[in-house]
Amino acid sequence: MSQPPKLLDQVREKLRVKHYAIRTEQSYVDWIKRYIYFHDKTHPKDLGAQDVEAFLTHLAVAGKVSASTQNQAKSAILFLYREVLEIQLPWLDNVTQAKAPKKLPVVLTVAEVQAVLSRLSGSHLLIASLLYGGGMRLMEAVRLRVKDVEFARHEIIVREGKGFKDRVTMLPESIVASLQAHLLKVKTLHDEDLAAGYGEVYLPFALDKKYPNAGREWGWQYIFPSKNLSVDPRSGKTRRHHLDEKGVQRAVKQAVRDAGLVKPATPHTLRHSFATHLLQSGYDIRTVQELLGHSDVSTTMIYTHVLNKGGKGVVSPLDR
Repeated sequence: MSQPPKLLDQVREKLRVKHYAIRTEQSYVDWIKRYIYFHDKTHPKDLGAQDVEAFLTHLAVAGKVSASTQNQAKSAILFLYREVLEIQLPWLDNVTQAKAPKKLPVVLTVAEVQAVLSRLSGSHLLIASLLYGGGMRLMEAVRLRVKDVEFARHEIIVREGKGFKDRVTMLPESIVASLQAHLLKVKTLHDEDLAAGYGEVYLPFALDKKYPNAGREWGWQYIFPSKNLSVDPRSGKTRRHHLDEKGVQRAVKQAVRDAGLVKPATPHTLRHSFATHLLQSGYDIRTVQELLGHSDVSTTMIYTHVLNKGGKGVVSPLDR
């Protein structure tokens, strides 16, 4: 008689059934493991609200983690109880939610953006240009696939963005030629992979079972592939994954430093700058909301605070 899978294996299986990203899977499993070890390996079904509170408080006080990190740990634990153990207890909704401080986003001026971009090259420059030129998130850009760029309409279809939502944003005219030249190199690399018996890419939502050959098709390939083949930790298949986003983060950080900027700018700062500069140019906030993929316009409204003019274009009395 076979034994039931271990708890963490059950967590992984449930996360995969619900199509959670592999990084979320790794993060949730790690938090659940830490929660169990914190309570001397007591099975979670034998723990309650006070035990969850004790763990989260320990993270905040002893671990000095940020509010967002603490809330991620809470999400992992709630996933364990609701989705894996299928325990619906009233105290789950009453566990304290850490409040993240409301900070205005860092925004660069147009000149500062150009100074940063001028110090980047290759794939890093193209990705940074998409973040600023199309308002994409970093992971949305590195996961971009060939089929989702519409050169004729100058559009990019962002698949499975935050909240598993698709949206359409613009493809900047200024990078069309360089992006097409880049794709010619990527196509050559893909052809070489196919000739060597590889060339398959990861497909979301088990599409590889429905369309067995789709993973080798050109349209499904990542626009920014990794230089090396690697083994998929879930399937065990050897594939060429997308570019590591950490390399982009390091490149942008160095470009900011080389440009002599004192602002703590990151790749995400380029997305913030995209939104702010569109509003400065007079575009409707609902249009900007749609391009950014925000569910609620109140999220987009934070950029009006960065403008320091709100919706009424207030001018300081000192400047009159």
